[in-house]
Amino acid sequence: MKANKGILFAAVGIPLLLSGPVRAAEEGKSVYLLGAAASMAGMTPPPGFYFSSLSYYYDGKATGSAAVSRTLGQVGSTFPSVGVLQREADLKVRARVGINVFSFLYVVPETVAGGHVGFGVLAPTGYQNVDVNLNARSSLTLPNGTILQTGRTLKTSDETLAFGDPLAVAFIGWNSGFFHWKLSGMVNIPVGSYAKADLVNMGFNRWAADVTGAMTYLNTTNGLELSLAPGITFNGENPDTRYKTGTEFHVEGAAMKHFSKSFALGVTGYHYRQITGDSGAGAVLGSFKGRVSAIGPNLTYNFQIGKVPVLTSFRFLHEFDAKNRLAGNAAIFTLTVPLGGSGSKPHGPS
Repeated sequence: MKANKGILFAAVGIPLLLSGPVRAAEEGKSVYLLGAAASMAGMTPPPGFYFSSLSYYYDGKATGSAAVSRTLGQVGSTFPSVGVLQREADLKVRARVGINVFSFLYVVPETVAGGHVGFGVLAPTGYQNVDVNLNARSSLTLPNGTILQTGRTLKTSDETLAFGDPLAVAFIGWNSGFFHWKLSGMVNIPVGSYAKADLVNMGFNRWAADVTGAMTYLNTTNGLELSLAPGITFNGENPDTRYKTGTEFHVEGAAMKHFSKSFALGVTGYHYRQITGDSGAGAVLGSFKGRVSAIGPNLTYNFQIGKVPVLTSFRFLHEFDAKNRLAGNAAIFTLTVPLGGSGSKPHGPS
């Protein structure tokens, strides 16, 4: 069912009602996929071509309430106060997402500034669904204490199965002993599926750029790994909605134990926070800032098919401490295969 966003406002007549759960960052989502960086975040693979597939599954919910109170009439005026009008609304949102991001990367043989440089493109496609339940209530309290009430319930949903915006990526990485560093840049190209009237879209309909730095400490003697990847996303304005999502900060990390070159187990997590509020003519609900954190287990397993190494990773992330964002659970599975060149070698204790 395709539903116009405006119906949510018309249901109660006060746009303030959508301020809480889903409005920080347009449509409550970000160009940067939280949880994408985990174990080995700071590693740069050897020169060559690589194919990677990231499968992302998410189920999240948000609840919120808003209220506005107004006294009808003014004290000392000719007409006495007729009472207090109270408007309230409860909003419940559930989103389910299944996305696959295909990546094609190339690491050049030559070094630049002592590091290895790579380029690539990310191509997302997938399914999104959202259900919205809105319960609006109005009550008028008369001076004698009598309360007059009315209410209305709205239920609507939307879904999409489409291609998202492609992203161009570039990175450079260095290493020294047990330490590895990488600096990455990513640009969102707004050509994916998008319609202003839809509740959910695979495309963002805005330009955006992300800069992320990552560091990995990997002790190949005892198998200890510590990875950290902070980054910032800068968003352009959506020309259709005149909505500009604020600048977003994200940091991801992992602590792993590599039991061999094939198997590692540990914990991963992330923290997201908007550092500037939303703006633009379309941000009629104000300058909201979102935040959310997550933590969960991370498992990596590497093997070979013939002479071709295959690198896999699975992580489950439980979100908490959410504000103006959905909170839920995410499962991420990645598979990486070298297509040519020296190939990526599994890392771990000797």
